[in-house]
Amino acid sequence: MRFRDYKIFRIGCYYHIFNRGNNKQAIFLDSMDYMALLKRLKIVLGLYIDTQLRVHPLPKNSFSVISYCLMPNHFHFLIRQNTDVGIEKLIQKVITSYVMYFNRKYNRVGGLFQDAFKAKLVDNDRYAQYISAYIHNNPYNLDYDFSSYKDIVGLRNGQIADKNILLGWFNNNVEDYKKFVQGFSRKDKQQIIELLFEDEDDV
Repeated sequence: MRFRDYKIFRIGCYYHIFNRGNNKQAIFLDSMDYMALLKRLKIVLGLYIDTQLRVHPLPKNSFSVISYCLMPNHFHFLIRQNTDVGIEKLIQKVITSYVMYFNRKYNRVGGLFQDAFKAKLVDNDRYAQYISAYIHNNPYNLDYDFSSYKDIVGLRNGQIADKNILLGWFNNNVEDYKKFVQGFSRKDKQQIIELLFEDEDDV
């Protein structure tokens, strides 16, 4: 598995991470598949221990996941790199383990994802706010189970997303963040168009 532009990853920077299934195929076929990827993410982040899985954590607090969304054939993450451990190591561990799980479960071989994951630098907090709203609006319904929105607004007690960072941009006011996400518009999307990916529009 190859990783694009990994040398750009720097301490203290935010990145919008995206990938989709090979030939636009589904990468999650049932709810257990979504949970399998999230479980592996928690293990690599050092938030969860599962001795049955041969996947090991990276040093704790190496990353802060700001927001995420898993869709049937693609995923989005907004991640801050906190140390000199590169984001490519995080994604490699999670995805390699997930593809092994998926291939074993569905009796298949070979790659699951379209080439390498893609990453774009989000170079200021305002853009990061818009990216989080964009990610949370990826599903048609904010009540969607496989994004971090419910965790951020207090409807679920998830471990992955660091809501303190995200809500800190909104003076720790959950209602302000809800309004921001709910009001996200085509005009707002245009402000961050350079931080999105060409093939997102045809996933």
